[in-house]
Formats: sequence, C-alpha cells, structure tokens
Amino acid sequence: MKRLLLLLLLLPMSVMAGKKCLLVMSYHKGYEWNDGIERAVRRELHGRCELKVFYMDTKRNTSEEWGKQQAIRAKNLIGMFRPDVVIASDDNASRYLVKPYYRNARLPFVFCGINWSADEYGYPYRNTTGMIEIAPVASMIKHLRVLIPNVRHGIYLSSNTRTEHKDYERFRSIFSSHGIQLDAAFVSSMASWKTVYLKAQKFDFVLIGNNAGITDWDSKEISVFALGNAQRLSVSFYQWMMPYSAFALTKRPEEQGSWAGKTALAILSGLKPSDIPVVVNRHWDMWVNPAFFGKIGMRVPVHMQYRARLWK
Repeated sequence: MKRLLLLLLLLPMSVMAGKKCLLVMSYHKGYEWNDGIERAVRRELHGRCELKVFYMDTKRNTSEEWGKQQAIRAKNLIGMFRPDVVIASDDNASRYLVKPYYRNARLPFVFCGINWSADEYGYPYRNTTGMIEIAPVASMIKHLRVLIPNVRHGIYLSSNTRTEHKDYERFRSIFSSHGIQLDAAFVSSMASWKTVYLKAQKFDFVLIGNNAGITDWDSKEISVFALGNAQRLSVSFYQWMMPYSAFALTKRPEEQGSWAGKTALAILSGLKPSDIPVVVNRHWDMWVNPAFFGKIGMRVPVHMQYRARLWK
C-alpha cells in the first residue's frame, strides 16, 4: 500500500491523459452505502481519468435473472466505452459480471465492498485486486458484554437480500464462538419489520441490519415506531440505521471507495493488479443514540460518552 501511495504522489497528471475508468455499482443511486463509495471514487479520480458509472440496481431487484441481465448491460457498456480499468463495487458486480466474463482477462478490475471473503468468486485473478469489507463483530460483542453483562441471546432483523443472509451466517458463527446465540428474521416490507421488531423485544438485544431492499420503508414512521416500542438494546453496523438503534459500530464506505480509486490510478500508471495485495477495511466509527438508551432505562457508559459520536 505504501508503494501504491508513493507511486501516486510521484505520478504526473499528464500520464493519465485520455484514460477511461468505469465504476460498476451493484446497487442504486440514493442507497447510502453505494453513494459513499461513489463519492470517494469520484474524488480520487477527478481530473485523472474519464469516469462513467453503471448502476446494477440489484438491492431493489433481487432476482437472479435481473442480476444476469444487468451484467450483460454492463458488459456491453464495457465493449462500447472501452475503459482502461473497471472498479466493481459490492458483491453482485463480482458475482454477475467479473467472475462469469472477465476472470483472468486482459482488462484490469478493482473490486471493493465484498463482504467477509472473496473466495466464492475465486479471487484474486491475474487481472484483479481489491478490498474486502468486514464488520467489527468482535468489538461489538465486547461492547455488548459491557452493556448487557449476562448477554446470551439476540436476534438479527434485516431485509431479505442475498448480502444480508451472507452477513448473518458470518455474524451467527462469530457470536456463537463467544457463547451468544443469534437468531434471524429477514423481511421484505415495513409491516413485517414492525411485527418482528415487537417480537424481538423478548431477546437480550436486537441487531438491526440493513433496510435496503424494503421498498416501502418510511424512515420517519419507523423511527417513531422503533423508539416508542423499544424495550431492549438495539445495535447496528450501519450509520443510516442509527435512527432506529441505540449503539453502532459502522464501516466507512468512503474507505472502500478511496482505496479503490487510488488503486485504479496505480494500475493506470502501469502497476499490475496482481502486484497489489488484496486488503481489508481498517476503520470504524462509534455512534450512540441517547434517546434509545433513555427509553430502555440504560445509561451510556462513560467510555462511550467520550469516544462515540452522538446521533441527534
């Protein structure tokens, strides 16, 4: 990574003249994680290459057929645009586009936002490198043990998407290794989310997963409902789920996008993807929502008061 950054600092702007970059986003514009990655990529590539963005929109359209159709559209765009490097954001861009059509091809790819492991895609290929996305589950468990000393049983409440199922399997395994049972409920509508949330109050804690994929989601309505019915600690790994959570450790999409943009520039400068190691994200933010702590009659620990960012 140090070599990559040094190379970029020494690289004259003229070297990038005429270069083309394509960003393939697995999801849709307006989805906060998606937008954070895109902002960071745009910032890194601004003035360095011509950038096009393609949205696969597979969070709102979850069928296998849709994913494959969008991959063909992206492939056709690659044929017409002829990019010098492609950034593939999140799992479905790799699942439907990179693995089937560009494994060990000449065109270089930088992947980012792939959850937990890239093994299912066979990465790395000769023409790929990337950043894996992991959640700070072990750190979350440590905080849970402070907040709930006898914690034994929680539930994961999330949208019914492939990524959320993948996340749950990893969460369940890690929680189990620490002696905590984690059940799950995956929902596709706001009404179902409310029903499960009420039932979830019998557990020690509720792990609030992603709402992306719940098409009728109303943030204001859910925030009022969640706070009004909160009896147990709710935690999350997503910043945009803080209106419905007491505490969160959140990943930074900008870290994924910034690394991917810098890496794309390094490849444009002549570095081979195979010479750039696959890495994992390293940075987290801590958030506290005092309203939820107050509602369940729990004090915010002193160390969190000093370290966490307050959700207002």
